[in-house]
Amino acid sequence: MTDRPAKLGTRRSPMATSQSQTVADAVTARTGTGVELELITSYGDVTQAQLTQLGGTGVFVNRLREELLSGGIDFAVHSLKDLPTAPAEGLTVAAVVERDDPRDALCARDGRAFEELPPGSVVGTGSPRRVAQLAALRPDLSFVPIRGNAGTRLGKIAQGEVDAVVLAYAGLARVGRLDDVTDVFGPERMLPAPGQGALAVECLASRAGDDLAYLTAVDHAATRAEVTAERSVLAELEAGCAAPVGAYADVGDGRLRLRAAVVAPDGTGAVRRERSVPVGADTAEAASSLGRELAREMIGDGADRIVADAARDSTTPSED
Repeated sequence: MTDRPAKLGTRRSPMATSQSQTVADAVTARTGTGVELELITSYGDVTQAQLTQLGGTGVFVNRLREELLSGGIDFAVHSLKDLPTAPAEGLTVAAVVERDDPRDALCARDGRAFEELPPGSVVGTGSPRRVAQLAALRPDLSFVPIRGNAGTRLGKIAQGEVDAVVLAYAGLARVGRLDDVTDVFGPERMLPAPGQGALAVECLASRAGDDLAYLTAVDHAATRAEVTAERSVLAELEAGCAAPVGAYADVGDGRLRLRAAVVAPDGTGAVRRERSVPVGADTAEAASSLGRELAREMIGDGADRIVADAARDSTTPSED
């Protein structure tokens, strides 16, 4: 326990501050260490450009990482799906908090479920992964890119700009907007983004085993194994958040099961695979190997070509 409150760096958005406060409260409850939030504005929060024009992955986390490296904050909380898969020099993920619901949610006018949307309905989403999988299910719908926080996106329905939006269920829960949900997509219909619903606690690697060792108190082993498998798929495919890649792993009955899909942006083609491995003493390495091996199988079936084609489409929006 430290003499002063620890400084937790977070983006300023309502969703980011809500999830960061949840982590802060958990750290204090389990370790007795006081934590105060340090609000930080990232470039991804203020620019109006589509994130693919900015390089996509990392635009929401780089500013927080600068503060970590300079010593301005003690640790940072990220939505794990925003975190690049490549390790950052000098930093480490000290904890992965137990995952919230990883599914995607539909919020539609008149309380409609996805299947009830009239042909030609306009669906707003900032995610090529969602567009690809939704287009495969309903090619008769129209998909448009939108940005902004959850409240801004939901407001576009009332303003008549779109008929529905698709957002992460966990994010809507964190900002108290579950009453707006009209349908939920289980992984059998749409695979979530790798790491969706999970939070990463990042700090200086040099402090992780020293004065910040208490952060391990909020680490959740099963969630870490699941997201490691999912993010290994993304890493092996050399894909970022602008790629139409979905992956979902879950631990149950002594096995780690992983499902992944790479879907063409228009939904007309897809590579889907599933594998599982026993959960043992070295679960982290098993999870990483599972993701890499599954991705290699998918590459053999042309998944890398779908990723490359999607990357060339500069109009494709990025995962929100």
